[in-house]
Amino acid sequence: MARTVAVEERSTAPEKAVLRFRRKVEKGDDWFDALLETIADWEEPEEVVGERTYRYLIDGEAFDWLLLAERLCTELEGAIPAVERDSLLFFGKLPRPLDDDEFRHAIGDAKHKAHLNFVYGVAVEEALQLVIEEEVLKEQRSLVWNSSDNVERQVFERIYGHSRDDLLDVYLTGRELPVTGEMTYSDYKAFIYWLFKYRMTQSDPARVASDTRKALVQLSHLEAAARRRGQFAPEPEKNGVVVEGEVVSRRR
Repeated sequence: MARTVAVEERSTAPEKAVLRFRRKVEKGDDWFDALLETIADWEEPEEVVGERTYRYLIDGEAFDWLLLAERLCTELEGAIPAVERDSLLFFGKLPRPLDDDEFRHAIGDAKHKAHLNFVYGVAVEEALQLVIEEEVLKEQRSLVWNSSDNVERQVFERIYGHSRDDLLDVYLTGRELPVTGEMTYSDYKAFIYWLFKYRMTQSDPARVASDTRKALVQLSHLEAAARRRGQFAPEPEKNGVVVEGEVVSRRR
């Protein structure tokens, strides 16, 4: 027992949090309750585990709680029902109904506010880009001759007034990419959040409100489709979770 206490005292804050999470689940506590309690107590904005960097808090403002949930669930391989875990991580489907007030109470006011920043600053922003992309593609399909204009360029210029490459160059000024010179998915999400704040300052309020409404409708449709897929998803053959490693962009 003394050895266990001594090891825990030498552990880092994330290691201690993971250990408490594991103990709660192993003693029979509901795994989702234990997960939310661990998220509420979590203090690290980002960490490196193995070769992977987890960035839970973007720009000190936007909290990606599902990324933290993924990291925690990875530590309890086999101790959490695979179907419930994967439905949460892949499709955002909670193992039981939970309204927004209950979720806020579970993770705390500060993290809940940061979670909303992530929803509006990352998820809604990505949905807006998808809405405008669909508009551009619809316009192109109506043309007698296909347009040679780059779809991505049109999307970014309509939303932000500049091309993606130009905006990315501005964003990366003063920032360091990994030695590979490539953006990870965490880097990409940080860029999306920067685009959200850029749009808030550069667009007139009426345009911001209109774009946000369109994006929220699109996000609602996407979430509903994901939940439907989650209901019929087969049980995985392996108890794996998503591993971040996809290269999203290379700086020119």
